[in-house]
Amino acid sequence: MKNSESLSEVHESVDTSKRTGWRRLLSFIGPAYLVSVGYMDPGNWATDLAGGSKFGYQLIWILLMSNLIALLLQSLSARLGIVRGLDLAQASRNAYPKWANIPLFGLAQTAIVACDLAEIIGMAIGLNLLFGLPLIWGISVTIFDTVLLLFLMNKGMRKMEVFIVSMVFIVGLSFLVEMFIVEPSFKEIARGLQPSFLSGQALYIAIGIIGATVMPHNLYLHSSLVQTRKFDRDEKGIREAIKFNFIDTAVALNLAFFVNAAILILAAAAFFKNGLHEVAEIQDAYKLLGHIFGRVAPTLFALALIAAGQSSTVTGTLAGQIIMEGHIHLRIQPWLRRFITRLLAIIPAFFTILYYGNDALGGLLILSQVVLSLQLGFAVIPLIHFTSDKKEMKGFAIKLWVKVIAWVSAAVIVILNIKLVIEQITSWSKAADGWYMYILIIPIAILIGLFLLYIFIYPLFIKSKIRSNVPHGNALEIEHIEKIHYTRIGITVDFSKNDLNTIKHALIQGGKHGEYHLIHIVETAVARYHGKTTMDHETLSDTDNLEKYSSNLKELGYHAIPHIGFGNASRAIADITKTNDLELLVMGAHGHNGLKDLIFGTTVEAVRHKITVPVLVVR
Repeated sequence: MKNSESLSEVHESVDTSKRTGWRRLLSFIGPAYLVSVGYMDPGNWATDLAGGSKFGYQLIWILLMSNLIALLLQSLSARLGIVRGLDLAQASRNAYPKWANIPLFGLAQTAIVACDLAEIIGMAIGLNLLFGLPLIWGISVTIFDTVLLLFLMNKGMRKMEVFIVSMVFIVGLSFLVEMFIVEPSFKEIARGLQPSFLSGQALYIAIGIIGATVMPHNLYLHSSLVQTRKFDRDEKGIREAIKFNFIDTAVALNLAFFVNAAILILAAAAFFKNGLHEVAEIQDAYKLLGHIFGRVAPTLFALALIAAGQSSTVTGTLAGQIIMEGHIHLRIQPWLRRFITRLLAIIPAFFTILYYGNDALGGLLILSQVVLSLQLGFAVIPLIHFTSDKKEMKGFAIKLWVKVIAWVSAAVIVILNIKLVIEQITSWSKAADGWYMYILIIPIAILIGLFLLYIFIYPLFIKSKIRSNVPHGNALEIEHIEKIHYTRIGITVDFSKNDLNTIKHALIQGGKHGEYHLIHIVETAVARYHGKTTMDHETLSDTDNLEKYSSNLKELGYHAIPHIGFGNASRAIADITKTNDLELLVMGAHGHNGLKDLIFGTTVEAVRHKITVPVLVVR
């Protein structure tokens, strides 16, 4: 991989050293706000609305507990990124065996898809409520927000943060106004802050709230985003960065808590109090708000929903990139990464609408948040291990009391999830008498449970096997370098003005003693179908041009051999390179980028991955 830094395109892109006083504090503000949008996305809305409408103010204490746990874990995540310069996925790759990182990636990717599913449904519902766009079309439209992400990333980290904060402001303002409209009971809100025993549907929604609030992908994201700040890497600079990022985290997550609490309180005051206990659907909430409070409330509700969905989509994509690069060391184009994630999330949404109807989307939203909660242990347990490690964290390892609270929080999350899984499997066993319960569901649940136990135990007992934090290995000693002589050199030509420069660079590499293989690929529809038997006008013309190049070089005293390929350019070039045992390939860059790359493709990149010889790219 060319760059080993987390989110290398924006790594240390915000310089904090040139500012002093409160301006210096403001330069650190931003990462936690990007993280906080995940705490008020459409998935949160679904669980908060379900909790408020079914159980009134009873589950506010779950929201508060979730927020405190989130504050602790996000501060640990930021500490990991600041001190070790690693995101959570990179640290996991360094600490756990290679095989373990594959299921860790798979589980984290599942959480990203579950999160993205919530954004898709939220955006589609918001568009439906405001403009009457059918849900199936609203879901289809969301695939194009890839363009927005690419635009924001090209504008830099600060521009992206401004966009996200603007979306958060719209959400917060909308619910502040709604709170004045519904006039909740503050006495009952205070009573809802007292912990109570949960089971059945209350436990299911409570775990959904935890999953929606303490989102696992946010732990990966925060540990990476703090690295966008450039600061002095001495002890004072690191301590200052930790302090300022904690302030950033505390303010951002408390704002997110007030938004989530406002949604739950809104549902409790507007629906539970009026006997409307089954309002789990966002669409129902929108309609009922209109009936009870008039036009303003539902319009604000829909605008906030769209803003929350769009901002969460951006952060979910960044988290997906971090997870893929960190766990399995694979980097692909951001648009492709975004497209794959969105496609994986759109499929279940389409399936749900087509087979179960629009009304089933609310249940799918809550299920997505429960899936997020089930993945939490696989992110939280490694995070606590890494930030407790005195050898790697040095003087910045977390204190004993913080470690105790962190492990208690992790235990609460894991125990609640185990309780939910057991209850869910029991209810499924009673409802369905299918063989798949014993052949598929129960064995998978046991395997996942054992893997979670392994993730917890491994760092405790096998510390000696933990690999050192070297992304690519150690630098090698460079000794005497002998001159490399290339004798068989491939030159790709396309009969454009760039050919002269490409051929000139190739001739420099091998001189008069080299053997030059001139390569041109015919890509017409006929050539793709008929291959070598093609005799269309373009093939004949290109063959004639290639012979002219060959004759020209022979007159100058060079040994040139022409090769015509057909069909897919990258595959044909790679085949000619391998067949003729070429030692070096010289290619002219096409000179386009961005959208043109997306349309026309990148032959150089595709060829580079198909051959093992050096490639010299001439522009």
